[in-house]
Amino acid sequence: MKYVAMIYGNQAKWDSFPAEAWPEAIAKQEAFNRKYRDSGELVGAYGLADAAAAQLVRREDGAPAVTDGPYLETKEYIASFYLLDCESLERAQQIAADMPFADVEPVELWPVLHESAADM
Repeated sequence: MKYVAMIYGNQAKWDSFPAEAWPEAIAKQEAFNRKYRDSGELVGAYGLADAAAAQLVRREDGAPAVTDGPYLETKEYIASFYLLDCESLERAQQIAADMPFADVEPVELWPVLHESAADM
């Protein structure tokens, strides 16, 4: 079963993190990524741009109509997401709880209900 694990953040949170702590934080995250890539349970890990770079795309008269995003008015936004492929929900929960900052910030975990066939 596949799961999406999401981390939320905002610019104020990133700005409050001491600059000298970033190298260690990044190293911990990379170790986490390597551990679960090696186990085959981490399909992909993706960091997203700041919310100021998000866009909303609609179709109007058959053409893209683009406006600034994000859609929701919120202080927090999805900062990164991880695609997991686990044997069970319990295993996905264990992996999410093993993320380096899961002791101070929750990890949102969503089951992926279906996946488009690769040969389509």
